[in-house]
Amino acid sequence: MKKPVVDYSKLRFSNITSPQYRHVLLLSGWVVYFLCYFLTENLIPAGKCHVIHCRLDDLIPFNEFFLIFYVSWYFLIVGSLLYFMLYDIDSFRKLSIFIMITQAVAMAVYILYPSRQDLRPVFFERDNILTQLMALIYAFDTNTGVFPSLHVAYSLGIASVWWKKKDFSILWRIFIVILAVVISIATTFVKQHSALDVLGAIPVALLAEYLIYRKKLFEKKIPSMP
Repeated sequence: MKKPVVDYSKLRFSNITSPQYRHVLLLSGWVVYFLCYFLTENLIPAGKCHVIHCRLDDLIPFNEFFLIFYVSWYFLIVGSLLYFMLYDIDSFRKLSIFIMITQAVAMAVYILYPSRQDLRPVFFERDNILTQLMALIYAFDTNTGVFPSLHVAYSLGIASVWWKKKDFSILWRIFIVILAVVISIATTFVKQHSALDVLGAIPVALLAEYLIYRKKLFEKKIPSMP
């Protein structure tokens, strides 16, 4: 079994800022995100939001089977972050910062240009476990704050980090890229996002890609592991 590059059994609040563990602090970005998510979801009424819609949305039918790929997004995020935190700190840092950049940009857009989509079906034509789960997701996740799609932006970031890992087989890296693309497409088939939300996520992801891999703005601020 592959041995983790860091011994987390010795991690304590007292030493979390040490060079060995300081990368863990990047996970705090999720706390900020969920706080902002809660505020934007509850303080910006749907009536104040701009409706996101294009002709392509009307051509894409609702299909609950895409929920399988939509939900796989959560496992992809957690699995990737956990793997990198255990075995590749540099990739963990890059993916975490990628996510934080896209979070910050998206939240700024949600506040300055509140958005919503009215694409969800009024009723489901079929009654099965997938539509029942879809109904629960609809109830939990409102149809506001949709442009750009963080579901898509995160997927692109994960695909980017994995693609650059040359120590993994080309088949695995192609699989991750294809999965990220299918997940992005799935957001439109389960009517969680407009096609415009998907397209809007691309420049946000490209900005994060540029800052991390081209400008390298964060390498001096967040030192690599010795």
